[in-house]
Amino acid sequence: MTYTADGDRYERLPYRRCGRSGLRLPAISLGLWHNFGDDRPVDVQRAILRRAFDLGVTHFDLANNYGPPYGSAETNFGRIMREDLAPYRDELVISTKAGYDMWPGPYGEWGSRKYLLASLDQSLKRMGLDYVDIFYSHRFDPETPLEETMGALDHAVRSGKALYAGISSYSPKRTAEAARILREMGTPLLIHQPSYSMLNRWIEGGLLGTLEEEGVGCIAFSPLAQGMLTGKYLGGIPEGSRASRNTSFSSDLLTEENVRHVRTLDEIARGRGQSLAQMALAWSLRDERVTSALIGASSVAQLEENLAALDRLDFAPDELEAIDRDAVEAGINIWAASSAD
Repeated sequence: MTYTADGDRYERLPYRRCGRSGLRLPAISLGLWHNFGDDRPVDVQRAILRRAFDLGVTHFDLANNYGPPYGSAETNFGRIMREDLAPYRDELVISTKAGYDMWPGPYGEWGSRKYLLASLDQSLKRMGLDYVDIFYSHRFDPETPLEETMGALDHAVRSGKALYAGISSYSPKRTAEAARILREMGTPLLIHQPSYSMLNRWIEGGLLGTLEEEGVGCIAFSPLAQGMLTGKYLGGIPEGSRASRNTSFSSDLLTEENVRHVRTLDEIARGRGQSLAQMALAWSLRDERVTSALIGASSVAQLEENLAALDRLDFAPDELEAIDRDAVEAGINIWAASSAD
């Protein structure tokens, strides 16, 4: 059946300006890190993407190695793009990244010009696109000059293969350096994508201030702490969850102390008339310097529940004070090495 987007799709979500740029993003964006590889039915993926766009989600975030297997999320997205979303390309913000392991050998990861530009070409081919809206350096490379990495992003934009340049998991110091280098090249840094949640608050220690000073947007990934802030682990480790598979999220992080904090946060959320996930998303957006929060979704129902977080974004001072007592560093920032100076 031919897909036609909902005519009221821009009446539902707030959009926030990305730093000092002309681009606005939905307050909640959809990431394809999980649930869009070859291990999930394409029909389910299609239903999630269609519903997201119908509800006003215009930003879809990918990376070269999302799957499994590597590249399959881009391939699957490309198929759905071609069959359903192609007429709406100019209404969409599509991003991809390169930096982590993608193919064997010395040119298959990190931040060299050779790797980044080759990866971008491969990503465009998999998705069947002429360009992406945002191309990210997925992590800081301590062994490649930052001028080379940023030069590759500048080239991607100047060649027309990307409209904007972004970085992910860079420290405040490296972010300022990257912004300066790109500015001198004439390609402003648009956006930074850091991990951020009630259990992983590192960006409050300087990064948000740097982004504000540089006029760079912020899109927070893993605002639900890879599922810890959904409440799914309060009664143990469900079969099929990330913790049960010990892939990107280790069950070792589910300490008694962490579960206690999550349980208290869940009680606060219930008192607000929200699920824990909804409160966690609203909390991650409480600072206007955060442009968007990036969620995943394994079903249309989960997508709709998370987007409902936008119905209640306000917090009373006493609520924030109560949350702060249990919104503590939980040792879950597995990307910390990239953001270290």
